[in-house]
Amino acid sequence: MKEFAMAARATTRALRDLFPRTPLQKNEFLSRRYAAEIWLKREDLSPVRSYKLRGAYNAMRKVRAVSPDQRHFVCASAGNHAQGVAFACHHFGVLGTIFMPVTTPQQKIDKTRTFGGADVKIVLTGDYFDQTLLAAQKYCADEGAHFLSPFDDEDVIEGQASVGVELLDQLGRAPDLVILPVGGGGLSAGVTSFLRQEAPQTAYRFVEPRGGASLTAALQAQGPVKLPTINSFVDGAAVARLGDKTYARLNWVKPEEVLLAPEDRICVTMLQMLNVEGIVLEPAGALSVDVLPELADLIAGKTVVCVTSGGNFDFERLPEVKERAQRYSGVKKYFILRMPQRPGALRDFLEMLGPDDDIARFEYLKKSARNFGSVLIGIETKDAANFERLFAKLDVAAFAYRDITNDDILSEFLI
Repeated sequence: MKEFAMAARATTRALRDLFPRTPLQKNEFLSRRYAAEIWLKREDLSPVRSYKLRGAYNAMRKVRAVSPDQRHFVCASAGNHAQGVAFACHHFGVLGTIFMPVTTPQQKIDKTRTFGGADVKIVLTGDYFDQTLLAAQKYCADEGAHFLSPFDDEDVIEGQASVGVELLDQLGRAPDLVILPVGGGGLSAGVTSFLRQEAPQTAYRFVEPRGGASLTAALQAQGPVKLPTINSFVDGAAVARLGDKTYARLNWVKPEEVLLAPEDRICVTMLQMLNVEGIVLEPAGALSVDVLPELADLIAGKTVVCVTSGGNFDFERLPEVKERAQRYSGVKKYFILRMPQRPGALRDFLEMLGPDDDIARFEYLKKSARNFGSVLIGIETKDAANFERLFAKLDVAAFAYRDITNDDILSEFLI
């Protein structure tokens, strides 16, 4: 029986009361680069610029069908789930109380308030998400409201499955490969549960940020486990623990089908999609495109769908994204130079720079000895190979230096 597929199709039809299906676009730039047929399922073009609206709407719709008197919904989120819940609350005309960490950027707070209007109340509490979640759950129990999980809920999973329904109908055939980002697992659980029934020949690859590999950990442990630490840069997918319900729908995944994307490399992909294609993706939204180079041999000549899961990018983060992309690409480095304290030493160093080398940072740290001083220097260049030439010149001139570009501890304190 294809019960899940039938339910997902019914949910997709219900969603048409809320918004039209998101585009499935063939990307010529990526298709040429990888000698494949690359399609982007543009969830970044939903009304809230992410797929999260689908699950929030479906869960709310199902709850109200069973309990029509339930008019108060609660969630904890600092991002896309909050905006999806707010939009759905406004659509149904019900009260939503959305708990967000105190550290949530104002842009996200304002967007959530815009989507929810008078139907939504925002409560800022907790420095970290775990604190916010506990406060939301306690409030929910005290008020008799319904808590809307961002991913670990069967109705949410069913709602996210509508992404798979749409892409299959839009493509008109089963794709050879679907690439899905993974955070808590709601999207990947929903889409694969549908497509495994309706398009069993389709293969999958799953992408997690390297600093939040909750699916990888769950597959290794044969059950969800909490990661001791996470890197929150990919905020739409950096989840410390995969959901129990999502794991139950993903436990068939082979470990080799899960790819890890370095956070700095994701920045390269984001800038490339912005500068070449004019597509604004948040870090989580770029995950599926980011791993294409690793899959080049596998996808040649095949039909591939990348789900671009979100485009809620705050452009105040653009300098950070550019910085991380440059460092990953090797065209920007930071190093500490032990500068001789003599007339002409700085001029000697400057003359070592090539025509494409620019000084982006220059800061005297302290005099470590009477005759030497430590200098923090940041250099940008057009070709990573230029650094080999610069460092060779420094070695010949006996200038002592230390590359700290990838030294996390020193970078945190000095850069």
